[in-house]
Amino acid sequence: MDEAVEWLLGSDEPGIRLQARRDLLDQPGSESPADILAGPKVAALLEGQRPDGSFAKRVTIRRYAGTSRSPEDLIGVDHVDLTPDVGGTMWRTLSLTELAVPPDPRVLASADFLLDATVPAKPSRVVDGLARVYGFGPGGVLLIASRLGLASDPRTATIAERLIEWQWPDGGWNCHVKASGRRSSFHQSLLPARGLREYAIATKDPAAAKAADRAAELFLQHQVYFSTGTGVPSRSRPNPRPAGAIIDQRWTKLGYPSYWHYDVLAALTFLAIDRSVTDSRADPALSLLERKRRPDGRWAADRQWWVPKGHRFEHQVEVVDWGVAGVPSEMITLHALRILRAAGRWRP
Repeated sequence: MDEAVEWLLGSDEPGIRLQARRDLLDQPGSESPADILAGPKVAALLEGQRPDGSFAKRVTIRRYAGTSRSPEDLIGVDHVDLTPDVGGTMWRTLSLTELAVPPDPRVLASADFLLDATVPAKPSRVVDGLARVYGFGPGGVLLIASRLGLASDPRTATIAERLIEWQWPDGGWNCHVKASGRRSSFHQSLLPARGLREYAIATKDPAAAKAADRAAELFLQHQVYFSTGTGVPSRSRPNPRPAGAIIDQRWTKLGYPSYWHYDVLAALTFLAIDRSVTDSRADPALSLLERKRRPDGRWAADRQWWVPKGHRFEHQVEVVDWGVAGVPSEMITLHALRILRAAGRWRP
């Protein structure tokens, strides 16, 4: 057996073991829904849930003697839970679905809270006929609802309809009010694309499938992370990248979770869902992913967007340890093997 698969099957997280056996070996997992809900990461993600299904944002208040801010003068630390945090609740719930949680009442309560909080009526801004929206929010909630069996909920359908309505001509979405309209934001486009793809799979909705196809074509036109620009400066883009240049070196770095950030792993995960990852234009990104495989067959994070509890950047704190940069990552390895299998570049 592949050493990396064997490693995943030995995970202490039942949801990872289930997905490795199901998605990589085509075998049924022995893990029950109760087993998955009792997994250490799942349990940590569900900890602190409020009665309405949300999770509150916790801030740390450090008290010092007088006006000093010296560590030596620290006299106390208080942790205060603020009002329900829609963003934090979405990232936690999305992480739960990544760990194959069943539609448990606690998880469904979080999804219900998000659907009530997210159903959009109109874009925040429309400039030159193009909606300027933060697409990752409704896109993430659409992805969650579709995975948890809530695709038929009218609120879910409304989110899908709005995202389709707000899609830019190039197939993506963009929140920047000063953007020219020539190109959407890859960061803002990834989660709407993933949400619409899984919504289309769950509902057979042709409009959602077409919208997801358009987003996939946007990424493939760029071979996932390369510029198609002319390199000619303009007033709005004084230092444009020429065709064939890497758009952003950070996109070539692996990390999990990526949250709203676009990178090669997250993009290929989307393209692998419907096998468009077999398009030859995805080959450079697939080759990059293969080169990042360690001698032991596993993948490690190149960088991380999350920080552990107690870190000074408290707005980025995670409640679970997803693995630090340079250390083999179960989730990155699982996603990488799924992608390469879908592309026909790896088989068990």
